[in-house]
Amino acid sequence: MLNRFRDKKVDRAWLDSNFPCMMACPAGTNAGRYVALIAEGRFEEAYRYARDPNPMASICGRVCAHPCETACRRGAVDKPIQIRALKRLLTERYGPESRHPLRIDRPRGAPQPHRIAVVGSGPVGLSAAHDLGLMGYPVTIFEAAPVAGGMLKLGIPEYRLPRSVVEAQVREILEAGDITLKLNHAAGRNFTIAELRRQGFAAVVIAVGAHRSRDLSIPGVDLDGVHKGIEFLLNANLGYRFTIGQKVVVIGGGNVAMDVARSAAREVLRQHAAAPGEAVPSDENLAAVAAHEMVDVSLSALRLGARAVSIVCLEKRHEMPAALEEIEEAETEGIVMHDGRGPHRVLGRDGKVIGLETLNTKYVFDPTGRFNPAFYENSESVIDCDTVILAIGQAPNLDFLTPEDGVRVSPRGLIVADRETLMTSAAGVFAGGDCVFGPRLIIDSVGDGKRIATAIDEHLTGRRRPDPEIQVEVLDHHKMFSDFMNLEREPVPMLPLDRRMGITEVEIGFDERAAMAEARRCLRCWINTVFEGNQPDGSQCILCGGCVDICPEECLRLVPLSDIEFSPEVLEQVRQDEKLYHVELDDVAAEELGVITGSAMLKDETRCIRCGLCAERCPVSVITMEAYSLREPEWQKTTKPNPAAATLSSR
Repeated sequence: MLNRFRDKKVDRAWLDSNFPCMMACPAGTNAGRYVALIAEGRFEEAYRYARDPNPMASICGRVCAHPCETACRRGAVDKPIQIRALKRLLTERYGPESRHPLRIDRPRGAPQPHRIAVVGSGPVGLSAAHDLGLMGYPVTIFEAAPVAGGMLKLGIPEYRLPRSVVEAQVREILEAGDITLKLNHAAGRNFTIAELRRQGFAAVVIAVGAHRSRDLSIPGVDLDGVHKGIEFLLNANLGYRFTIGQKVVVIGGGNVAMDVARSAAREVLRQHAAAPGEAVPSDENLAAVAAHEMVDVSLSALRLGARAVSIVCLEKRHEMPAALEEIEEAETEGIVMHDGRGPHRVLGRDGKVIGLETLNTKYVFDPTGRFNPAFYENSESVIDCDTVILAIGQAPNLDFLTPEDGVRVSPRGLIVADRETLMTSAAGVFAGGDCVFGPRLIIDSVGDGKRIATAIDEHLTGRRRPDPEIQVEVLDHHKMFSDFMNLEREPVPMLPLDRRMGITEVEIGFDERAAMAEARRCLRCWINTVFEGNQPDGSQCILCGGCVDICPEECLRLVPLSDIEFSPEVLEQVRQDEKLYHVELDDVAAEELGVITGSAMLKDETRCIRCGLCAERCPVSVITMEAYSLREPEWQKTTKPNPAAATLSSR
């Protein structure tokens, strides 16, 4: 129960360290809050928390690499909360892809006179356009492909991310403001960055991603049957026919390699199920065709047998850069991992692939930490195959940039941009995502788009967005769910192997019961025990030790001051910010520490499970349970036009 709001000064670094899931999200999503609301069955309110900062919540609910889960403190106890899967439940109920979408009325800024151009409609471009649209800017998105979404639409297989979800999310973003989408408009072919500036766009966002596959320099890569992973995915996701053989080897150990391998397995089934000279059957007919031709052999064995698709990667399995869940799903579908092996040469006969020769990896990174693989001599082995697909990395295609654009490119082939504002060497031109940092997570790109939108507004108007305000809620008789520490992690339901055909989505997702059960495992890290007493009452700790006795995790200790060492660095920090420590030190000056006698209460924040028993036990109510959150302040309504920006936009 919420008791009251309190204005107080809280060290932001301390707050950040105690709220790891939100701090790990590049978009700043308050994951803990919506997880806790799910636990209480308050789904609509939870969706608002999940969607508010993230314009791609529906997409992230399915394919986000969830750094929030990696940071989740519950993972140190047993296993982290299934945050991504819980978000999906919310978006399926209330997101734009749902039957009854929940429209969230967000305040829109006054119409701005500056037009913004966004080159690329991937996660960076869409995120930037969304926030700029809410700020009141007219935005035009230029997309080279015939469809919007970038690699969300063209690179991620539909069995992981349905096209209908991407399309619904794009529609919702386009409705966020005065946003226009122009398809089949490619930079370099239809316009240049400099031309966009001359057309009156006050700022340009370069968000072209990384759609070029990296090459592999080994003998045989020019043989018929060697393909590039990105090209394979682009063709497959656009619906173009892409012929591959029956024994496919994918080279690479990242998430793209997993996508390529699993997509190739589906393509092997599609082509193998068709008789010579017959049309390839539709997804709906695959099961019937397979059952007719392969009596007593399961559909998964036909489609995903060890003879069909395998992966060769330099790293050992536990070192592979792909997400563990992606590796496990690929293995579940029958894809064989040849880990710790590097490609040596592609073998051929009559100009066609017949095998891949590999070497055992000695190490991937040299002693200096540089990527410099080495292999054991005389460790050659051959994998029979008729198709090799290279998925060893991606790079941006920046051929459209001209000297007139003034955008500097690094020796690595990436756009150089300021790490804070993401402005390039050309004033008013911004860039983010894969074309700046190399391949990264979708949520990182969403965060880049949001940062770019804020930076553009500051650049054009001179107004600076205030830092979020820390809001404190004092809780009365805070309690966690009963037996919450003994609840086991709920597995995300998946489609059975014999039903994983074609583009059918593999992950089913939580139902309401499972979602609430999983959400109740949350430790609610934004709630903390605070030892400051009730100042109007003048209450103080009486050192009874009751809180120490009742703490189930033994994270509280009463320690004599003589046992604590106060380093010069600590004393200096206390001197410089006495107001911040006045409660903890109870008006003890820095010079007195290490001299006076007494006791101190020490708390190990990393072990606290927020059960609230210490606050309930305290006889003098010195201990309270307080919830912290960040609230975005209202933007300053007065703006100071940036003369430099005005000059640039009038060119």
